[in-house]
Amino acid sequence: MNAIDLLKADHEKVKTILGQLSESTERATKKRVELLDKLEMEISIHTKLEEEILYPAFKQAGTKEEDVMYFEAKEEHRTVDSLVLPDLKETDPGTPEFAGRVKVVKELLEHHIEEEETEMFPKAKKLLGKAKLDELGEQMEMMKSSFKKEWAASHMAA
Repeated sequence: MNAIDLLKADHEKVKTILGQLSESTERATKKRVELLDKLEMEISIHTKLEEEILYPAFKQAGTKEEDVMYFEAKEEHRTVDSLVLPDLKETDPGTPEFAGRVKVVKELLEHHIEEEETEMFPKAKKLLGKAKLDELGEQMEMMKSSFKKEWAASHMAA
């Protein structure tokens, strides 16, 4: 699977989890916690794949315009990973505050996904070409498998 197809498949998974999370009720605290854990895993692994494989290749192949896209995308990742998701995890899943924070996370991620899929990914296809994207996709699949094992091991121990 090429890099873009793999990342788009991840985007669909994240959007599905976000949809389920935003439709959940205050009474479904266990379900909310499970979905939040799943969301955190998907986002963490996806972010690593983008930041360690696709983004550097995109930035290297591009010009100043691509540099701006690169840094904006990284900043959006930082906002979700360092600020919004940790706040959500600290919020009682049985409260209206949790629902409000889920809505913000959903809006931020949907905005980020849309920008990547309509702006960055088409440019990456032109700049990198099919062969390079296939190669990056292979690297991502191996890295993703390794990260999922690490994630499972670290969360079993916790």
